[in-house]
This record gives sequence, C-alpha cells and structure tokens, in this order.
Amino acid sequence: MPDIKQAKILIMATDGYEQSELFVPLEKLRAAGATVHIAAPKKGPIKGWNETDWGKAVDADMEIDDVDSDEFDALVLPGGQINPDKLRINERAIELVLDFLDSEKVVAAICHAPWLLVEADAVEGRTLTSWPSVKTDIENAGGDWIDEEVVVDGNIITSRSPKDLDAFVTAIIEEVEQTEGEQRHSA
Repeated sequence: MPDIKQAKILIMATDGYEQSELFVPLEKLRAAGATVHIAAPKKGPIKGWNETDWGKAVDADMEIDDVDSDEFDALVLPGGQINPDKLRINERAIELVLDFLDSEKVVAAICHAPWLLVEADAVEGRTLTSWPSVKTDIENAGGDWIDEEVVVDGNIITSRSPKDLDAFVTAIIEEVEQTEGEQRHSA
C-alpha cells in the first residue's frame, strides 16, 4: 500500500452522517497528505448531523454509482444513525463496500457504520466494535463485538464513537501505509 501522501481515500456518506465522524477523518487524512474524495448517492451537498440537530453540509464530489474501487486505497464510513441506515438499503453502496473488502483494501467504519458491514455479510468470524446499539446486529451476523476505541481485524477498522476519532484516523493511516503482502494485525 502507498505512503499516506500517495493514498487516495474515499469517504462514503449521505444526509445524516455524524458531522465529526466525516469532518475529522476528512481533515486529518488530508493534513497527512492523502487525497480524499466524498461519494454520496448524488453529487452536491449532503447534510450532517451534529450530536442533537442538523449540522454542516459538505459537497460530495462523486456519485456512488460512478465510483471505481480500483482507484482508491481505502474506504471510510462515517456513522450517525441516519447515514448508515440510508446507505445500507442502497444496493450500490453495499456493492462498493464488498468491492473494497474483496480487494483487501482498508474499510474503516465508525459508530453505526458497521451496519453496512453487516448488510454486506462481511462480519462473520470478525472482531469489531461499534456504537453499543449495533452490538447485537454484529453478533447476530456472526461477528465478535468488543468494547474498545479501535479494532483492526484484517482490512476492517472499526471504532465506537466520536470520542475515538483520533485512534480511528491513526489506525486508518497505519493500515493504508502497510506494504502489500505484510501480515495485517488482528484484534
């Protein structure tokens, strides 16, 4: 995998993403030198959720239907309740998650975003974390759930909430920078 300065990272979201869970990775990954794009069901502004009310919008520069996973090194999935709930019923969004996973590229999901991994049938035999209310969904899908700030299992990175964002972004950078063929560490 490339140095983070040569990496291309995709954030996939729609209206209702938890504001900090999109903006913090976006800003920190760009500050580290990565090229970051945002994909949504439609190009243009998507509105964030800021803890208890609607927050800032961000412009999606790509449509999910137009994304080619071969052009990216990692996929970041912000949480919030609304965002992943909408995306998990979007067939192309789930296909995209599977494309990244099948290519053994990094897929990082925080908060409620592991719902997308459950929907993609990608958690069986894996160890993940999430917002506590997603625990049962992960376990029912055959995954193991643990309460830690960040969990790396193969090419999947998960975190619980906005308070874990520093560890989440650090793990994304570390995993993207691992060389091809190097054994990924597990939880």
